[in-house]
Amino acid sequence: MRDFHLPGRSAVYATNGMAATSHPLAAKVAIQMLEAGGNAVDAAIAGAVLLGICEPQMTGIGGDCFVLLTPPGEDRVVALNGSGRAPAGIDADALRAKGPVVAPYSVDAVTIPGAVDAFCRLSKDWGKLGIKAALAPAIHYAEAGVPVAPRVASDWAQGAGNLSGRARDLFLLNGEVPQPGQMFRAPGQAKVLREVAMEGRAGFYEGAVAEDMIKSLNALGGTHTLDDFANVGCEYTDPISGGYGGLELCEHPPNGQGATAILLLNILKHFDIAGMDPWGAERAHIEAEATKLAYDARNRFIADPDHTTRADYMMAPETAAKLTALIDPQKAMPAAAPLTESVHKDTIYITVVDKDRMCVSLIYSVFHSFGSGIASDEYGVLFQNRGAGFTLEKGHPNEVGGGKRPMHTIIPGLLKRDGKPYMPFGVMGGAYQSTGHARFVSNLTDFGLSPQEAMDAPRLFADGDRLNVENGYADSVKAALRDLGHKLQTPETAIGGSQAIMIHDDGVLEAGSDPRKDGCALGY
Repeated sequence: MRDFHLPGRSAVYATNGMAATSHPLAAKVAIQMLEAGGNAVDAAIAGAVLLGICEPQMTGIGGDCFVLLTPPGEDRVVALNGSGRAPAGIDADALRAKGPVVAPYSVDAVTIPGAVDAFCRLSKDWGKLGIKAALAPAIHYAEAGVPVAPRVASDWAQGAGNLSGRARDLFLLNGEVPQPGQMFRAPGQAKVLREVAMEGRAGFYEGAVAEDMIKSLNALGGTHTLDDFANVGCEYTDPISGGYGGLELCEHPPNGQGATAILLLNILKHFDIAGMDPWGAERAHIEAEATKLAYDARNRFIADPDHTTRADYMMAPETAAKLTALIDPQKAMPAAAPLTESVHKDTIYITVVDKDRMCVSLIYSVFHSFGSGIASDEYGVLFQNRGAGFTLEKGHPNEVGGGKRPMHTIIPGLLKRDGKPYMPFGVMGGAYQSTGHARFVSNLTDFGLSPQEAMDAPRLFADGDRLNVENGYADSVKAALRDLGHKLQTPETAIGGSQAIMIHDDGVLEAGSDPRKDGCALGY
């Protein structure tokens, strides 16, 4: 139990239903959907799409999503891959002629948005109220506006330089970054959502909205076509999983980086993490070294599922044992091979559990802050830049190619205990997410922390040749890490964010929401 003399958050308890996400308005709307007779899928869609208005630098209908869900009364986990593909006409050789990487804020980085198709499919297959009802709150707030929240305003200021052309008109207020409390409206996106509400996925991937997106992209040199948009189709996949401390961690298979979290936990099993100071240098060092090794494997192997052949190798216990032998407890190793994507931290996550104990774990992003920084001319759809997650290395599984899906950093998580759904959760923070999943699970199991305590705790992340360390670590710990050879830096903002909902044996729901974000957990 936390010390009530100190700042902190209490866990939220409820019995009928629960939602947790990074903006209070989205959490409220999700609960309203449940109270109106909707289920966890209806609520998650409503909250997620609204987050594109509340946190437009993080997500939006021009992005991708991944979903894990458990059907009511069942123990199985269903995975839905809502990530889009590169346009069929993209040319790797032409991109190599431009530079060593896919330019992140260019039309070359814009992959076809997959989230809207996934939301429509989820609603049809699993929802109760229909897509029109699920989109109604976002349509209302896109027109009426939402006050900009404090963390959102901070992120907005950091990412505003990525905006270009029409996007600057849409996402700046009289040319300036909005301040906390100022109203943000997106009437063009309201029109798009109305089309989807009435026509389903065709309202986005065909007709006037699709034509606007294609015309806008082509004007910048993009190869995107009507066929690219019309052919978008999300896919159900089988989750992958690994065990740690009595829990089973369920993750998305590639092209998400979930296998990296499983590998990380398999490495940590070789150390007595529970016997270490949870916020001391020893644990921090081991986690940083394991991260370097796991992410090096990720960068070699994770790609479009049609091109990934080594995921099983990544998750094999023998692989973890070999990598563990490379860790020197007294010395930091060099950085992993360069990441395939530029540093970013821009994602939203929402989790919902309803009265029938259907669980939804949903993550949704435009990749970098404000994605590509490019918006469509008429409707103002902000395009993601997931193509920056490709590599230009010839022959690499994740080499850019027409119709391919890039390696993705966004991963929803779901924990099982004794074979039953126990806790849908997510940790935002771009590339950090695999490390975040592993640390969250370790905090729960090795140190017995509650979900809220596990996400309140300080974080660090070995990213490239730097070890990002939050201010929550003591100066003495930072000094010890420097003595081990780590190059420390304080991240510009806190590392990521997170939400989780625990299902107790007696049916009571317990939720936590990360104080690093503006959001909260709500129940009824």
